[in-house]
Amino acid sequence: MTAQPAPQPGAPARPRKPQTSLQVLRTERISADMVRIHAGGPEFEAFADRYAAKDATDQYIKLWFVDPALGVQLPVDVAALKDELTAQGRTEQLPVSRTYTVRRVDRGTGELAIDFVVHGDEGLAGPWAAAAQPGDWLMFTGPGGAYAPSPEADWYLLAGDESALPAIGAAVDALAPEATGHAFIEVDSAADVQDLGGPAGLQLHWLFRHGTPAGTTTLLREAVAGLDWPQGRVQAFVHGEREMVKSLRDVLFVEHGLDRKQVSISGYWALGRAEDAFQAEKRTEIGQIIPAGYPA
Repeated sequence: MTAQPAPQPGAPARPRKPQTSLQVLRTERISADMVRIHAGGPEFEAFADRYAAKDATDQYIKLWFVDPALGVQLPVDVAALKDELTAQGRTEQLPVSRTYTVRRVDRGTGELAIDFVVHGDEGLAGPWAAAAQPGDWLMFTGPGGAYAPSPEADWYLLAGDESALPAIGAAVDALAPEATGHAFIEVDSAADVQDLGGPAGLQLHWLFRHGTPAGTTTLLREAVAGLDWPQGRVQAFVHGEREMVKSLRDVLFVEHGLDRKQVSISGYWALGRAEDAFQAEKRTEIGQIIPAGYPA
């Protein structure tokens, strides 16, 4: 990771991002490989205000996980804990973060919903979500994110794998009843299909890997490239595994000549990378979805 410059003497400290601490209210298995966590508590309304102020459907948060060996009683001020551990030279025990899309904020019920892909014991957040019980603490910072379906678009293109499914679902929820378009979603099998609802004019295309590992297929690129492109101005939302997303660049920007302002495109994860390594690589050539000067 590139070293950050030391703050200049007298320079104001960077303001800390607000932390929210909520408790798990209930969980539900919404498909074969996805668990939805519903959380709430006294800090929900303050977070809901920040969420509403951004007016975006792909808003994400940074979930923080504290090493159980520390014996810390939750919830805890994560930033203060990081400072304390760093001062003590215990950087190997620093809290770690995982990035997740907010699936829904329901002020009527006072609930935040987050969807987790679960593959057995793989990863950190997935196993936590699979085992979560009411009362467990969810500590996070955020939200960030900017995409929302533009009312000026003639039609919409949504494409991604499981990691993008919560954001695609949130976008579908926000579409106008008369909206039209196509959503391409790659999952393992029919057991992973979700009822997303949405306007009648939005066609959902579920692409099945049938056991092939996520991040190793060309299903999404082939499906989007083979689309009979509708007339009018499109707004595209393309997110998921990094190399898969890169494979769609030429389809969007070269074959169809889309303007950057028409496209929200990014990698949510990278095959063979833990999140810390994936985030660090965003500063390097391999991590750049749209290189400088693209398309040449």
